[in-house]
Formats: sequence, C-alpha cells, structure tokens
Amino acid sequence: MTIIDGKLISAQVKQELKLEVEKQKANGGKIPHLAAILVGDNGASETYVASKIKSCEEIGFKSTLIRRDSSTTEEEILEIIEQLNHDDDIDGFIVQLPLPQQINVDKVIEAIDPRKDVDGFHPINIGRMAKGLPAYISATPFGVLELIKRYNIETAGKHCVVVGRSQIVGLPMSILMQRNTYPGNCTVSLVHSKTKNLAEITRQADILIAALGKPEFITAEMVKDGAVVIDVGLTRVVDSSKKSGFALKGDVKFDEVAPKCSFITPVPGGVGLMTVAALMYNTLLSARREIY
Repeated sequence: MTIIDGKLISAQVKQELKLEVEKQKANGGKIPHLAAILVGDNGASETYVASKIKSCEEIGFKSTLIRRDSSTTEEEILEIIEQLNHDDDIDGFIVQLPLPQQINVDKVIEAIDPRKDVDGFHPINIGRMAKGLPAYISATPFGVLELIKRYNIETAGKHCVVVGRSQIVGLPMSILMQRNTYPGNCTVSLVHSKTKNLAEITRQADILIAALGKPEFITAEMVKDGAVVIDVGLTRVVDSSKKSGFALKGDVKFDEVAPKCSFITPVPGGVGLMTVAALMYNTLLSARREIY
C-alpha cells in the first residue's frame, strides 16, 4: 500500500511554477496576477484564501484580495466582477465559496469572464472540458489527475467509480476519467445519494474517487482489494482532544480502508493541497493566454 503524498507533489508543482515565473520575468514577460473575492467571515474560507495568497507569494505571482462583509449585496459583487473582467493586469480571479444566502452563486459564476475563470467553474469552461477543447479544469479534479499522473497509476481500461455528483468535483471528475488521454480511458460509473446498491458498485472499482462530503462514509466493505482510493472529502468534525476543537476528516474511513488499497490519499495531506497548486497552474496558463 502506497500513501499518495499530496504535500510532496504540491511542493513539486509549486517549485516548477516558480521556475517558470522566474524564466518569464527574465525574458520580460508578464508576472501572473491572481485576485480573490472573499465575502463574509467563514473560517474555512479565510484559511483557503490565505493559503492561496501565500502560494502566490511563494511562486512569485502578484495577488489581490478583495474583502466584503456578509451583508454585501449581489449587485456589489457583480460590479466587482465586472471591474476585474476589464482589468488587463488581472490574469485570473476566483470568488471564494460558499457565499451568503442573498447572493446567487450561479449568477456570480456566470458573470466571470471565462478567460479569467481560473477556478474552471464557468459553464463555458465545463462545456469545453467535456468536449476535450482547451479549458481551465476545476482545481480539485485537476489536482486529482496530477496525483494519478505523478504516481504513474495505470488508468486505461480500469473501472473508475466516482462517488458524488457535484458540479465542482464529481461531475467533472467523471468526464475527465473517461477522456481518451492519460489519466483517462476508464470505464466510469458516477454514483450518488439516490443510487441503489451503492456499495455493490464501489466494490467493483479499480479506482474509487470519493467526493460526497460525508466524513468516513466509505468503509472497508465498500472497497475491493488492490483498489486505488482517492479521497476528496474534507469535513471539520468536533474533536475535544484537539487544540482547535475539531479534526479534519475525509470521506474515507482511512484506518480500515488503507490496508486493502494499492494507493490511497490521506486527509489531510492529500488532494486538498493539490487544489491550490492547480489554481496556480491555471493562473500561469491564463497569463500566457494558453487556453484562450
């Protein structure tokens, strides 16, 4: 059993990006510039955005953080997006989710210029990805692909089961794993909360990708011997033994599932760290105009 080290791979990706930025700078090229819009005071969102800003500093990107309080209106956010869409110095920007209830998430995402949508959430980028055209791939699925690639995990002809159908992870993941490329060429099953005999299907998986947001949902009896298990879940669970008062749990019951696997990602230290590295990669692509 091999534990897939997201910390190691994300550090490698960031180092590669740093060298690319230094080369670009030396040749008189543009320094990539990422902006983030943070609305409200969600603790997890604060942590994620801080991590993204720190990564920009490490790699040599410019970054801009735009903060607004939780009472901000949808119109105000749409105005900020319009300004960023027309700011030639901003290569890409993200709106950190979740947003307060008064703001329509779909409306916000659709307002982002697809050329600057480095999160890969815009319907145009999702559609281009599905057709195999150049597109920004959502950061989490992109991170999963990179882990599979760098550990040389065989995918062609394998049965990949994706648990969870979110538009941010599950759905794009199922599309990416069946594409005629590497990683890809899998036979893909997408299962979700309404699937009957779910455990029966997950037991058939050569590659199991858990992305449903339910802590420790995947147990040993749901996984076959020798499977590759990718755990995308990340949920804060109350834990009085921790100084912070909570523990981070994945969708997979790691201790009992790991002994059955050929490869498995831990939580924390797995997929989560790769999402930031993938976002940085998309921002570099945007600065170079390689997608559009």
